[in-house]
Amino acid sequence: MNRRLFIAASAAFAGAAQALPAFAQAPTVLDVAYAGSMGSLMEGPVTRAVAKSLNVTMHGRAQGSNALAALIVGGTIAADVFVPVTPGPMMTVLKAGKAHRAIPIARTAMVIAYSPKSRFASAFADAATRKAAAMPWYEILQQRGIRLGRTDPTADPQGRNIIFTLQLAERYYKQPGLAKAVLGDAINPQQIFAEATVEARLQSGELDAALAYKTQPGPFGLPFISLPDEINLGNESMHQQYQAAALELKGTTYHPQALVYYAAALTASSHPAQAEQFVQWFAGAQGRAILQQYHYDRPTGAVALT
Repeated sequence: MNRRLFIAASAAFAGAAQALPAFAQAPTVLDVAYAGSMGSLMEGPVTRAVAKSLNVTMHGRAQGSNALAALIVGGTIAADVFVPVTPGPMMTVLKAGKAHRAIPIARTAMVIAYSPKSRFASAFADAATRKAAAMPWYEILQQRGIRLGRTDPTADPQGRNIIFTLQLAERYYKQPGLAKAVLGDAINPQQIFAEATVEARLQSGELDAALAYKTQPGPFGLPFISLPDEINLGNESMHQQYQAAALELKGTTYHPQALVYYAAALTASSHPAQAEQFVQWFAGAQGRAILQQYHYDRPTGAVALT
């Protein structure tokens, strides 16, 4: 009897010892390069969720999507996954053979975010609720002394989308010269800040307002003004209408692209299986639920890029 108990106990111990490595396996560290506008989402709920669901420790790298695409193509960074906004940066990576396929995971639209600490806050609030006799948002942005924040259009699609939005607003509201009056030159150092810092500057009151993606103000508790589909770059059915906006930078002419976020596993990944799992997780039910919670819309009508 004692011998039988000893053998059974030994077998149970051996089984437990065999199973132990699966539970004790160290998390895979994935380097994820993503659009700076996604900072609050990626460094918060996404990091926590993939740690639990995929046994992945996410190392995030937030920057303008064009700049990240250039770094990936040039070999300066060796990321596992790339998550940019708009098709352009992802196509740069795909054409260079740095990824084979990119899946659309979400979309957004342009809004006017403003600081509750701004001396213009009540005017923006009236414009947001469309109160009678409220000053239009585009007139508030032209007030003397207003501090506007935006990103670098040479490095970041958002920086260009801000300019496109104001160009389209000129036509929609019949306000010739509006973009120039609000922004000055396309490259205006007094208005340009790193993408990851703009909302924090609004929160502190350092800036009065910023043109931003709808996904950005919420995590900072910032109010915003929604814009008509005709100018917010978020309605894919209006793609042709959006093409009326154009911007020339360093000899290249840009036109608006759909505000769609894509995810791709990179060919140089040190962990290709886990990188692909991360992309599929983002496009799946768990990823969509988190995206929706953070005010990202579903990428209706968008197709995979190859």
